[in-house]
Amino acid sequence: MHIAKLMNIKKYIFPYLIFLLMASSCGIFKHEKTVTLSQSQKLDNTSEFIDGCKEKILENYDNAITSFLSCIRTDPSNAGALYELAGIYYLQKKDKNAIPLIEKAIKLEPDNAWYQLLYANLLINENKYKDATSVYEKLAKAHPEDIEYLFNWAQGCLYMGKYADAIDVYNIVEEKTGISEDISLQKEKIYIQLKKPDKAIEEIQKLVNAFPSEASYLNYLADLYLSYNMTSKASETYQKILAIDPGDANVHLSLASYYRKTGDYDKSFDELKLAFSNENLDIDTKIKILLSYYSLTEKSNDLIDQAYKLIDILIKTHPNEAKAYSIYGDFLYRDKKIEEAKDQYLKVIALDSSKYAIWEQLLLLESELNNYAALESESKHAIELFPEQPAPYLFNGASNYFLKKYDDAIIVLNKGIALVVSDDDMLAQFYTYLGDSYYAKQNYKDAFSTFDKILLLDPKNVYVLNNYSYYLSLRGENLDKAEKMAKKAVDINPDNSSYLDTYGWVLYKKEKFSDAEIWIKKAINNGGDSNSIILEHYGDIMFKLGNVDKALEYWEKAKTIGKGSEFLDKKINEKKIYE
Repeated sequence: MHIAKLMNIKKYIFPYLIFLLMASSCGIFKHEKTVTLSQSQKLDNTSEFIDGCKEKILENYDNAITSFLSCIRTDPSNAGALYELAGIYYLQKKDKNAIPLIEKAIKLEPDNAWYQLLYANLLINENKYKDATSVYEKLAKAHPEDIEYLFNWAQGCLYMGKYADAIDVYNIVEEKTGISEDISLQKEKIYIQLKKPDKAIEEIQKLVNAFPSEASYLNYLADLYLSYNMTSKASETYQKILAIDPGDANVHLSLASYYRKTGDYDKSFDELKLAFSNENLDIDTKIKILLSYYSLTEKSNDLIDQAYKLIDILIKTHPNEAKAYSIYGDFLYRDKKIEEAKDQYLKVIALDSSKYAIWEQLLLLESELNNYAALESESKHAIELFPEQPAPYLFNGASNYFLKKYDDAIIVLNKGIALVVSDDDMLAQFYTYLGDSYYAKQNYKDAFSTFDKILLLDPKNVYVLNNYSYYLSLRGENLDKAEKMAKKAVDINPDNSSYLDTYGWVLYKKEKFSDAEIWIKKAINNGGDSNSIILEHYGDIMFKLGNVDKALEYWEKAKTIGKGSEFLDKKINEKKIYE
């Protein structure tokens, strides 16, 4: 539609239109049916109309509606007020209120183009395409010098699916204005829709003939030939493009498609490389191509080498574009090259630090690499740049926890918690590190309170169920609760040696030594035989069950494997349990 353009023109002639409308409302321009107004009524109506126009300009629509309604009550034949009121209802999407008003205005002034255009817009909104097109046709025929009306008429034909009629209207435009890209391409699309490839090709050929030095039109033509499997003509046309403009990057993309379609994949890739080497081809187009490679290489590795070669060319051609390093990092991360991916994301933020998603990805990689010093520094920088985003606070809190900077962890985690909205999973992660930090500070009350909050959010959080129950067992507190939590953890994950060990150890602390022996044995059989703490626990249970030799055997195994408890050497030397 071209109504917007017309409305902009209206802006410049608005004062003149107001004069005409005011004159009309005052009866200067006579109609067959007029309402006789007194001089004072005319003045009052004019004033109301001007007030309505002012309020409309200020977007005080309620006040404007009141003024225009007052005009209409005083003079039902005031076409200007009817039009302005209908226009407000159109802006408010109250089409059913607007249509009767504009229809009445048109009856009063049938030759007013503005009224007709508003009416057509309202009809389009109501899906009355036939009626709207009829309005556009009438305007176009009444004003043959105005090309915009012809475009509106053609658009109406397209709305109705009358493609041949639209072609006829575009031909009229073409007769008046000459061959142009907009019309030729529009007609080409219509002919394609009508399944008339010869006519579509003819339209683009006309464009090429009219502008023989314009390589882009030859490109349209070659691509059209290719879409209809006219490969020899496509190839011939591509060569013409290269003769006109050897540096045209788009033709290399087109040739890549051509060779791919003809089965010459090596030449296709060669053309892609030429396109990627061309600085005139925008980086977004190149990124789009690489994204298609990303999807394809997720299912097959056949094209992965090509993808990395194109990325290498991309970076050499656009060394100062953050997007180039970002797509490289995405490929590397997908291919589990974590350290290399991290280096690319660092280059991205060095060039453009404004993209939050890149920061979050970088922090995630530092976390996966256990680079806690780097994670602490980079997450702190991210907080400064994006103080309303909770994730950097979580990464910063976690890094401080692992760096044993527990006070710093507690401060930043509490700040981050206040920013979390409607995300229980993230909130549980915050509370997990916060609880562990409190526990490390020997603030057991706040630690256990925090763990309780996590289990309210996620009752099946096995990490918390296991750790919380183990912490309680170490302190000998609330062992019934610890037993229930530890049992729930092993029910959820029955093959985890740590969870099995925790449950066995809680039973040990409750002096259920025989039951404890069963579960610690399961832990050993599920990989716990390489864990010195689990082996030492089993030795402790054996001692409590009166099997000192077995206890000594497992204590010695524990010492061989690694570092056990602070009492392990004393247990071995004195053949006696210490806790």
